[in-house]
Amino acid sequence: MWKYIVHRNSNITTSISTIFNFSSKPIIHNLHSLIPTQYFNFNFSSSFCTKTNAFPCKEKENYPSGEFEFKKRNGWDTFLLKMKLLVALPWLRVRNGTVLTIKLRGKISDQLMSPISSELSLPQICDNLIKAAHDPRISGVYLHIETLNCGWGKIEEIRRHILDFKKSGKFIVCYTPACREKEYYLGCACQELYAPPSAYFSLYGLSVQTSFLGGVLEKVGIEPQIQRIGKYKSAGDQFTRKDMSEENREMLTALLDNIYEQWMENISRMKGKTREDIENFVNEGVYEIDRLKEDGWITDIKYDDEVTSMLKERLGVANDENLPTVDYRRYSRVGKRTLGLSGSKDQIAVIRASGNISHVRGRFSTPGSGIIAEQFIEKIRRVRESKKYKAVIIRIDSPGGDALASDLMWREIRLLASSKPVIASMADVAASGGYYMAMAADIIVSENLTLTGSIGVVTGKLNLGKLYEKIGFNKEIISRGRFAELTAEQRPFRPDEAEFFARTAQNAYKRFRDKAAHSRSMTVDKMEEVAQGRVWTGNDAASRGLVDAIGGLSRAVAIAKQKAKIPQDRQVTLVELSRPSLSLPDILSGIGSSVIGVDETLRELQQDLTVCDGVEARMDGIMFERLGEASNGNRIVTMLKDYLSST
Repeated sequence: MWKYIVHRNSNITTSISTIFNFSSKPIIHNLHSLIPTQYFNFNFSSSFCTKTNAFPCKEKENYPSGEFEFKKRNGWDTFLLKMKLLVALPWLRVRNGTVLTIKLRGKISDQLMSPISSELSLPQICDNLIKAAHDPRISGVYLHIETLNCGWGKIEEIRRHILDFKKSGKFIVCYTPACREKEYYLGCACQELYAPPSAYFSLYGLSVQTSFLGGVLEKVGIEPQIQRIGKYKSAGDQFTRKDMSEENREMLTALLDNIYEQWMENISRMKGKTREDIENFVNEGVYEIDRLKEDGWITDIKYDDEVTSMLKERLGVANDENLPTVDYRRYSRVGKRTLGLSGSKDQIAVIRASGNISHVRGRFSTPGSGIIAEQFIEKIRRVRESKKYKAVIIRIDSPGGDALASDLMWREIRLLASSKPVIASMADVAASGGYYMAMAADIIVSENLTLTGSIGVVTGKLNLGKLYEKIGFNKEIISRGRFAELTAEQRPFRPDEAEFFARTAQNAYKRFRDKAAHSRSMTVDKMEEVAQGRVWTGNDAASRGLVDAIGGLSRAVAIAKQKAKIPQDRQVTLVELSRPSLSLPDILSGIGSSVIGVDETLRELQQDLTVCDGVEARMDGIMFERLGEASNGNRIVTMLKDYLSST
């Protein structure tokens, strides 16, 4: 297996690995998420955009910023709020002078999480910072940051809320024992940043990495027969190529440059240093904690207990007493209504859509595993039929998936948008099928570093003939109909089958592209310039008409209020329609997939990698991570190893 790495500078060690995101389905079954093979059909009206029909470009509007404004309560309002809090339910009570502690580590979900979940929730993190800014019982925030496993879109959202919290005049202090680029990006947004003497600081830059299995599959006798439409559509390259295509190199280099520039610019602004200072720092590879303090990259060198003692002294707490704290999970129970931050009769629905897109729930899926079209559509229809919601925000965090499911959801979002304002808000990624959903909304809001676009499709099958020959396995088929054996995995396509297969994939791409052009009020030729399966960061997508505004959920809310003719200074109630629920599958998730044998997964491989099962609009899973570290391993390699070792 060959790996190609595009470096932004000579000392880069953080990588973007173009590896695919897998669900909790059995290992081989998960290949469906990479080489999808269903077909989908669109019904267009006669007014639909064609290559000869031109639509006027959307007019540039002055959308409200949704910027956080901290309004200090007057004495009487503060007194009334304190009286209300005194009689609050026991689990909502917090001592005066309490410090909110939040530990940011590992994966951060864009979904609301159940009380017993160990996973962090972006909406709950952000809500806690908003509540703490207005809560008279909270004196400040103590933020612990360790290695994070999320995209730059979520990092931008959290950073914005840290900066917003500072407007309250309360302190926000950060402590980080392990710090890379993302962690430092958040840490230096705080007022103070501390690290222990033994801290691991690895601020060496960013890189992008992609792996290729073409040579591996060739050796074991598997021939991937993939159709990817769009010269930048790299989904499938991992199976068919042994090196990086020039188009993929161009796209990844642009993404890397964009993210690196954003990181450099904001670090420079927060630390009061020049760009040259930042570049020299990164390229020198500084790791000594003493140097970091001397040069002003961190506030001071302290252990956790020393920071705690410092906060006790600052708040006037005796040395023999504990610092009054409330942790992230307990404080999440305190509703905005308790603090007078919600409760308006004007309601805006928030529907969250995270993960891979599927048409129906699989046998081994848990309630929170991905976007299930039939369930999402049911929510959309309920909202459309309800008169209590003035507007709707579709919050998307998805690299795509089943194109048929994406199209069905697109249709329902369009119907919803015909009756009330619909705003799409993007998190880490809203690409391929994720962008397909977003383009049905009236307005699309993206973070600067959200990965989006990737307007293209991929489909294919694996020819396992040589592998079957090696292991002594055989299949014979009796069929009727010219293309009845199109999905046969024991042989390659015949010439007429290959031509038919290519035509159907091209047809799927054209319909996706044309529908995107119609949705974004572009000509097809103009859309073709930004389509071709290319992934963009949010700011680049905005400059090319794929995104309307840059910002997070707060800006999406402000725009929703504007479209619903709700005054910006009027409070609204956000109604989350994707509330977490506890169920036995949630608790026992993962057990099913661990007992699936090779025979079962092989059977599902053939079932899922058939051309009649579906074309997919999917982007490669792109993640930033430390170069050389495993990311749960490559499950495809594991699948091959497990299968071959069992024969």
